[in-house]
Amino acid sequence: MTAATTAPAPDRDDDRSPEGAGDPFDRDVLPAPPGATGALLRSLLSPLRGRVAVTALLLLLQQAAVQAGPLLVAYAIDRAVPAFRADDHGPLIAVAVGYLLCAAAAGALQYAFVTASARVSQDVLLDLRGRIFRHAQALSVDFHERYTSGRLISRSTTDVESLRELLEEGLQELVTVVLSCVYISVLLLWLDLGLGAVAVASFVPLYALVRSYQRRAGRVYRKRSTAIAAVIVKFVETMNGIRPVRAFRREAANDADFAVLNRRHERTNGDALLEMARYVVGSRVIANTTVALIVLWGAYRVADESLALGVLAAAVLYLRRLYDPIDRLGMFLNSYQSAAASLEKIAGLLAQTPSVPEPVSPRELPRRRSEHPGREVVFDGVRFAYRTGGEVLPRFDLTLPAGQTVAVVGSTGAGKSTLAKLLARFYDPTEGRVLLDGVDLRDLAGPDLRRGVVMVTQEAFLFSGTVAENIAIGRPDATREEIEQAAKEIGAHDFIAALPDGYDTDVRKRGGRISAGQRQLVAFARALLADPAVLILDEATSSLDIPGERAVQRAMATVLKGRTAVVIAHRLSTVEIADRVLVMERGRVVEDGRPAELIAGTGRFADLHRAWRDSLA
Repeated sequence: MTAATTAPAPDRDDDRSPEGAGDPFDRDVLPAPPGATGALLRSLLSPLRGRVAVTALLLLLQQAAVQAGPLLVAYAIDRAVPAFRADDHGPLIAVAVGYLLCAAAAGALQYAFVTASARVSQDVLLDLRGRIFRHAQALSVDFHERYTSGRLISRSTTDVESLRELLEEGLQELVTVVLSCVYISVLLLWLDLGLGAVAVASFVPLYALVRSYQRRAGRVYRKRSTAIAAVIVKFVETMNGIRPVRAFRREAANDADFAVLNRRHERTNGDALLEMARYVVGSRVIANTTVALIVLWGAYRVADESLALGVLAAAVLYLRRLYDPIDRLGMFLNSYQSAAASLEKIAGLLAQTPSVPEPVSPRELPRRRSEHPGREVVFDGVRFAYRTGGEVLPRFDLTLPAGQTVAVVGSTGAGKSTLAKLLARFYDPTEGRVLLDGVDLRDLAGPDLRRGVVMVTQEAFLFSGTVAENIAIGRPDATREEIEQAAKEIGAHDFIAALPDGYDTDVRKRGGRISAGQRQLVAFARALLADPAVLILDEATSSLDIPGERAVQRAMATVLKGRTAVVIAHRLSTVEIADRVLVMERGRVVEDGRPAELIAGTGRFADLHRAWRDSLA
């Protein structure tokens, strides 16, 4: 059975550079498929169709109330004032009352529109952030090894914020401009065909200006979005690695790198402002020229008595209302280009599919064949290579009987961690199958696989929260008594009980409140509580001192009992608990046997063991 899925980035056992290394701007690009951006926006707005329609209706009515003002002014000049001079006060009073009612209606409708549109935009943003978070969790480990957390943060913060500005401010500007153009064009043509025709003709150069700005600004804002992502990535990477930064005095070098990225972001911001300035100047030249022509021509016609003064006054008021929003259209295009670039990047992220997909028709594991919790593991014709073409594991076959503890040793880059990640199904083999009690891992549903196979890494990552919460990750429905019992069996209960709040002590970010050895014990308690059939220990003691290593080894003896276990080890002291040792070189198993047998021989493991014993002398 052959799988097309390959992983794009090597594990830390391999000395190859991750794919995509180089300029951070190049790695930021996840191209969205054609139409993906529009489809994403439609899917976000589709559940809110009714509320969007109500919001649009409110703005439509609000603009109708606003645009009634100049008509009332024209009526007042041409009809109400002459009637007032003839002692008929009714028309002027009616104009005043009508103007006040229109102003009140416009204000009330504007308030209702802002409230409704804010709720719509917040629901859209809530949905989008949730999609990004859920999708990022669902993507395979290989994706996260090449796409940094800083870029994910940029997608869910800076890019979502750009969309918020568009939804809450930009769209109102756009709809206002469109409605103003439609209302005013119709009213000007109705008031006077000639004046209206001149105003409508001015839309041609304005449209050309808008299209030119849209093309130029689109390129600028895509660069700007990428530039701010690079700044965030550098910041997050530096803060996460603050200890080695301090240890190796990297502050000045990091500052120089950050300054380069910051200046690039500054330049893209400057380019965006320059494009905006060009648009504003061009639109004002067109608008002022058109207004000047209409006023001059209109004044001549008023003097010639072929145009009423009230109509000219209304036309000038409408022209002001027509061209003022044109400047604001630039602000919308600003928001639109920024949001479009951001939405394109988000759509590119959401278009990524897991390289380790869930099975279409999942199978269940058979009932355990014996009383012990372990299951048989078989690597059947497995080969693994990265998509760059670098082969890590040549084709091999391997069987791990149920309940056996197997230590895997070898030099850096031998493929030990890759083997472990295939067993945990962080990657799928390029060829062949990995079987758990005869069932291909690709046929197991995610929850079943995670219950059956658990990996404890060197890092022993703990989340912010209490000790009890971190242990319970192994089985969220566990009782407090079960959590404490798991800690006792591992040997972690005493140090946990001595913490300020015992099991309710907050371990803080990455478990920084407790030592590395204590974090490892908590991770073992978590694994024991999960009760997996197969346990993978990936260099679980390599970062510990001797007392910490001994404490963890005692915990390992407890958690491995009866389970099928794969122990990736650099320290050969860890191998002593194994039933079997595999020695790997360049992705191949070059030695396979019981520890005592290999030590007594003349092979690679015997040499490693002698070197280790000499280092202890």
